[in-house]
This record gives sequence, C-alpha cells and structure tokens, in this order.
Amino acid sequence: MKEQKVYHIPYKYRKVENLHILLWLIKDICWAVNLKYPALIMIIPTLTVAVLITYQTRKITSELIHNLAIDFWITANCTWMVGEFFHWDENLIGAYGLRQFSIIPFGIGLLFLGYYYLYYMHRPDFNEKMEKQTKILIQEEENRRMN
Repeated sequence: MKEQKVYHIPYKYRKVENLHILLWLIKDICWAVNLKYPALIMIIPTLTVAVLITYQTRKITSELIHNLAIDFWITANCTWMVGEFFHWDENLIGAYGLRQFSIIPFGIGLLFLGYYYLYYMHRPDFNEKMEKQTKILIQEEENRRMN
C-alpha cells in the first residue's frame, strides 16, 4: 500500500485558528440576533486574529492563499453586516448598498483561490514545494521551542 503523506500545522497555529472560529461565531451570532454593538466590536478581534493567522502561515503558500481568501471573506461579511445594521445595505449609492459592495472583497478572495486552484497547484513542483515549505516551518517551530 502506498504511504500516505501527512500534512502538519504547528500546534500553536492550530490553537489560534480554533480561537478564530470562536470569535467569528460570536460575531455572527450577535449579527443574527441583532446585537449591533457587540457584533461591531467583535469585528476587531475576529479580523485581527484572521490577519495574524495569515501572517503566521505566510511561509506555506497554500495556507497563505487560503488565509488571504478568509481575510477578504471576513471583510466582506463585516461590510454586509454593517450595511444591515445601519440600513446601508441597499440604496446607499443609487441602487447599491454595502451588501452589494461586499461583492468586492468576496471577489478578491475568489481571485486568490482561483489563482491557487487553476494555476499554482498544477505546477510540476507543487507537491515538493509544499512539502519543503511545511518541513521548514515545522523545523523552525521546533527550534524556537528548544531555545
């Protein structure tokens, strides 16, 4: 049987990702139950942690691209939410409101993923490069932990 390759993310990064899920859910629950100010406050930690995750995983191209898409997704989500809370979701500028403008960050996130799935991952050296980037990151993390 062919050996399965295992994909590793340092534990420290996984803990931050799990925290991010909690923050995002709190923000969206506040939005869903119309708690305007708690939801608006939750934009700051949710987006901050998303950017931190992107920064932490910047050395692994696949993670970087997906996390950039998530950053833009959250930005779009927050734009839409603000539009709903302040009734700017329609007719802010003509027939368009913040909900329609949220398509811009959603689209940017899709462009990152389109680049990744349609071009980058089909490169001949893709698997080797991802494996090398991951091994280097894990080794750096182990070296930091030992010091």
